[in-house]
Amino acid sequence: MVKNLEDMQKFGKDNADASLKSFGVLSKNFQAIAVEVADYSKKAFEEGAAATEKLIGAKSLDKVIEVQTNYLKSAYEGFVSQSAKLGELYAGLAQETYKPFESYVKTAAAK
Repeated sequence: MVKNLEDMQKFGKDNADASLKSFGVLSKNFQAIAVEVADYSKKAFEEGAAATEKLIGAKSLDKVIEVQTNYLKSAYEGFVSQSAKLGELYAGLAQETYKPFESYVKTAAAK
C-alpha cells in the first residue's frame, strides 16, 4: 500500500512539474507570437499609409494603377511570408509544449 501511495505521489509531482514546464513554454511562445503579430501589424499599417499618400499625390490614372499594383503585390507577399512565419512559430509551440509530457506518452505506448 505504501508503495502505491509513493508511486501516486511521484506521478502527481511529475505531472505537476511537466505542467509547469509546459505552461512556461506556452507563455514564452505566445509572447513571441504576439510580438511578431504586433510588428507585422505596425509594418502593414505603415506601408498602407505610405501607399495612400502616394495615391493621393498621383497625377495620372496610370500612376494610381502602378502605385496600387505595387502596394497589393507587396502586401500579398508580406502576408504570405508572415503566415509562414506564424505557422512555424505555432508548430514550434506545439512541439515545445509536448516535450514535458513525452515520457508519459512513451510509457503508455509501451504498455
